[in-house]
Parts: sequence; structure tokens; C-alpha cells
Amino acid sequence: MSQYYDIGDETVWNPSNGASRLFMSQVSVYQTELGLRSGIGPMQADECQIDPVVFKEFVDALLAWHRRTTHDVMAALSEGFVVTMLVLAERAGIEVNWQSAGSAEDGGLKDVQVPAAPGSAEAAWMAALQHKARELGRFMAA
Repeated sequence: MSQYYDIGDETVWNPSNGASRLFMSQVSVYQTELGLRSGIGPMQADECQIDPVVFKEFVDALLAWHRRTTHDVMAALSEGFVVTMLVLAERAGIEVNWQSAGSAEDGGLKDVQVPAAPGSAEAAWMAALQHKARELGRFMAA
């Protein structure tokens, strides 16, 4: 059995019921953490609609939140969810805002250990998440 996550008439993900249940629980956690709606509607008759405008805002805020996270356990716990959201955003044709994720206006980075060349830490972080999203996307049936 599986469930469908759709944007309009296009299915962007078709996970098993168990994976979907866990994902929806995490959506609820991060909606509370960020104080934003995700744009992921309720699951009804094994189908769920995603509002692309609200979803983009949520993914951008999630990415910025994740980038500012300096607590290793929180970063590890959230990374899988962030990567999953990046896969869904890509499949939906949504261009995420990587720039605001590392900008000072969003709170910037805190407690940076070693000085690095400008942008190198942000570029490495972005490349690592993009790589993980590509890898995970291979296992996420659409």
C-alpha cells in the first residue's frame, strides 16, 4: 500500500504507508519548530495535495533554520527531513533559496570554529545536501 503526494495532477512522491506516516509526523514537528505551515495538506484517501507557494516558503525557512543549527544532534536529526524536502522541492520544480540559508540577515552562522575562505563553508554545506538529495531521490518513488 502507498500514498500519493501531488502538486496539481503530478505525483511528486509515492511512499509506503509507513514512510508516509513517519514523514507526516516530521512535517508536524517542523511546522511547530518553524512556526509556519508546510503547504502539505492532509492525507485523504491516500492522497495529499501540496500547495507549491506555501511549500516553497516552508522549505526556504527550513533550509535557513538547518543552516543556522550549530547543535550537532539537532543537525543530525533534521538532516534527513531537510534532504527529503529538497527532493520534493526539486520534483515540484521549486527553486529553493540557498542564499538566504547562509546569510547574516537570517541570523547567520553562530560559533564558527575556524576561519574559512568566504563562501567555502556555505558552498560545501550546500553541495553536501544537494548530493544527499540526489542519492535519496533515487529511492523515493514518484
